[in-house]
Order: sequence, then structure tokens, then C-alpha cells
Amino acid sequence: QVQLVESGGGLVQPGGSLRLSCAASGSIFNINAMGWYRQGPGKQRELVASITSGLRPNYSDSVKGRFTISRDNVKNTVYLQMNSLKPEDTAVYYCNADVQKSRWTLPINYWGQGTQVTVSS
Repeated sequence: QVQLVESGGGLVQPGGSLRLSCAASGSIFNINAMGWYRQGPGKQRELVASITSGLRPNYSDSVKGRFTISRDNVKNTVYLQMNSLKPEDTAVYYCNADVQKSRWTLPINYWGQGTQVTVSS
């Protein structure tokens, strides 16, 4: 089995920063894209940022210039550095990864359990 475990959420004031981490563990041969999604109150889940195994990032327009995604392929971990946080960034943030369990199998998409980020004064 494969597990994605997020950490780093919490309460922060507007303009503040948080760093999220997501570590993948279990039966892993290779991880392709990893990413972060979020779901705010009454909203649909949306892509925040993603990063390829070759470390090419992609960001939603709403976070571009404020958030930075990175990953450590040795540790199978993806990070999201969030700066200049706004109240509208309040959401549950979910880690996502396309995991290949062996050389002969196709990647399977996995989700973490989510971590709450609240931006409020």
C-alpha cells in the first residue's frame, strides 16, 4: 500500500507564512507528478500547484508569486511554501501523487488525508 501523510497546517494571520509537507511511503517504485489541491468551505477542490519528477512546477493563477512547490525525490516528499497568505487561502489542503508501484505497472493516483489551513486575524 501507499500512504501520503501531510503536515504543517494551522492558523496564521493574513500576510503570514506556512510550509506544508507531504511524505509518501509504502510500496513505491517511482513517483511521477506530485501536487497540492485545496477545498475551501462550500467550494470544489481545486489544484493549487503541481510538480513533475523532473522538478517542473505549475501553479494556479491565484497563488502564483506567493506559493512555491518543491520536492525531494530521495525522501519521496513534496513541500508547499505559502507566503503572503490571504483569508481566501483558507481551506483543507490535500496532497496528491501518481505512484508507480513497480516497473511493470501503471501509476495510480493517491490522496492524503488533508491538513487544515486557516488564515484569519
